[in-house]
Amino acid sequence: MKALSPEELEAQEEAERIELAKRASRLFSGRVDFLLSAPQLKFLPEPTVPEIAFCGRSNVGKSSLLNAITGRKAIARASVTPGRTQELNIFEVGDPTLFRLVDMPGYGFAKAPLKVVEQWKKLIKTYLRGRQVLNRTLMLVDARHGLKDVDREMMTMLDEAAVSYRVVLTKADKIKASALDAVTAKVAEEAAKHVAAFPEMHVTSSEKGMGIEALRAAVLGDAAV
Repeated sequence: MKALSPEELEAQEEAERIELAKRASRLFSGRVDFLLSAPQLKFLPEPTVPEIAFCGRSNVGKSSLLNAITGRKAIARASVTPGRTQELNIFEVGDPTLFRLVDMPGYGFAKAPLKVVEQWKKLIKTYLRGRQVLNRTLMLVDARHGLKDVDREMMTMLDEAAVSYRVVLTKADKIKASALDAVTAKVAEEAAKHVAAFPEMHVTSSEKGMGIEALRAAVLGDAAV
């Protein structure tokens, strides 16, 4: 078999990316349903299909991103009160179910009671370390602020749990292009020092649709279905 040239390889990879994006669009235009909220691991559904988890600081735009990826207006309820999500919220994708999306509790909200914060941390740690079907985690970072200490703590937690994760910048439309480039470069440089961080970083805006198609395709690829 003749080896492909660099140009041919690039064209092949681009064709595969386009096809994956089309598959993802078709899949998410079909069945996407909320399944349940789990305050503890014992309430999770049977680990029969792959899971993709979403984590990030409170008010990072997690619910909005979930809505954008799934093409729904309110499958994940955005709240004006940061830190509202205190459980693992599970969504099923496909009919029959091909994989699940897991909305993890937001972290880093200063007004949350210490006891609640500790409960969130315990739930997140036990889920990350004990869920065999967790294929990938998407760690959301507000593009306006870049990485905070609580984000770095989460990255270390993911490293220690040996959970591969993608860094996803949100609200990219809220800052100027030059500032966005600077934040993207800085976050990418820091993420490269973490063993579990996926090399590809995503820059998104749920409001404008920026980067949503590519991230949707990445989620489908990570689910490996």
